[in-house]
Amino acid sequence: MTNADTLSSPFASPTTSATSPRRLRSVGAVAAGLVSIFAVTTAVDAVMHATGVYPPAGAPMSDALLALAFAYRFVIDVAGCALTARLAPRRPMRHALVLGGIGLVLSIAGAVAMWDAGHAWYPIALAASSLPCAWLGARLIQAKVAQQ
Repeated sequence: MTNADTLSSPFASPTTSATSPRRLRSVGAVAAGLVSIFAVTTAVDAVMHATGVYPPAGAPMSDALLALAFAYRFVIDVAGCALTARLAPRRPMRHALVLGGIGLVLSIAGAVAMWDAGHAWYPIALAASSLPCAWLGARLIQAKVAQQ
């Protein structure tokens, strides 16, 4: 397909070829935030289990330990969303909120799958904090950019 064919198509816009790299950067920004959140929370969880702060994997955890997990997950989620906002080619808040929406969907799925495991407040709190973490992460980046 030539450039002339693309421009004559009723579904193509003149900026299609120019926006393709931007879309890849947008997807990459969201993916980078998601992967960083997964990697860091998994690493922290592993350290907590290895050092004996958490019981062995699969053993029930107390509300206090779940509150600790929620606290560091909140911070990590904000940082991951800030990374997404920082890497976004434009509209950093929108990119961070997309990541927050993905986190919300994944948290709801996890809550449904693990509902009978006990401590229902924990997956509900994770789901409820997804979008606020995304907003906060993007706001931190916006504030930093405004200061420069």
